[in-house]
Amino acid sequence: MNQPSEIALNYISVAKGKTAQIWYKTLILAVLAGAFIATGAVLATIAGAGFTGTQSTLIKGAVFPLGLILVTVCGAELFTGNCLLIAPLINRDVKLTGVLKNWGIAYGGNLIGSVIIAVLAVFGHVFGAKGGDTVGLAVSACINTAAAKSGMAFSDAFMRGILCNMLVCLAVWAAMASKNIGGKILAVYMPVFAFVVCGFEHSVANMYYLTAGLMAGAEYGIAASGLTLGNALLYSLLPATLGNIIGGGLIAVAYKFVYLKRNKEPVATDN
Repeated sequence: MNQPSEIALNYISVAKGKTAQIWYKTLILAVLAGAFIATGAVLATIAGAGFTGTQSTLIKGAVFPLGLILVTVCGAELFTGNCLLIAPLINRDVKLTGVLKNWGIAYGGNLIGSVIIAVLAVFGHVFGAKGGDTVGLAVSACINTAAAKSGMAFSDAFMRGILCNMLVCLAVWAAMASKNIGGKILAVYMPVFAFVVCGFEHSVANMYYLTAGLMAGAEYGIAASGLTLGNALLYSLLPATLGNIIGGGLIAVAYKFVYLKRNKEPVATDN
């Protein structure tokens, strides 16, 4: 395996590539990342729908890591993982403009990918047929998940966002330690399993969950208390996003000061 110090040095090259990459390539990879995470969320919703309590939570946690595994192994631009760019930024290896460009394109692309999967899943009636006498368990789970996230206190979503991206960034960092695909998958799996089971908030996953819940409510004619676009944005997506940045930043800053020497040379101008 690569040692932590080697990972830190390797990530400088990764960061330079990410911040210098032409915008449309970043966008395409970001759309894929959003779709990957959303696909894991679809799987988690369906797999856990027939269970309750701890059983449901454990099953969701067991299958949700599919998304980050695909991002890590297949290559994609995930906003939450890219919060690690804070380390090379404060080390002066990349410029702020390059980091903000990457984050902006990645965030927008992740949203597009998440919405595409939500549209396909809801209107393809992946969660259950429309028009039946009873609503399927997966449909209810989809809507209830979005309603619960929209009804969360801002501070709760914010702090859960911090905890979530600490684990996500540790998963990305740990995956870089492995020199084989099996090791990368194992490195990603447990941190993601942990954040799902603990109920932490991942902004990109929430892009899917909130969109799918809102659309499913309209498609199946189910009104969930408090589930509105405004509440979804203000009490879930915004605090989760801010928390994710801080959580990823904490991991990035810690490893920067331990493993990276400060680069005193000015950073080359971004292309």
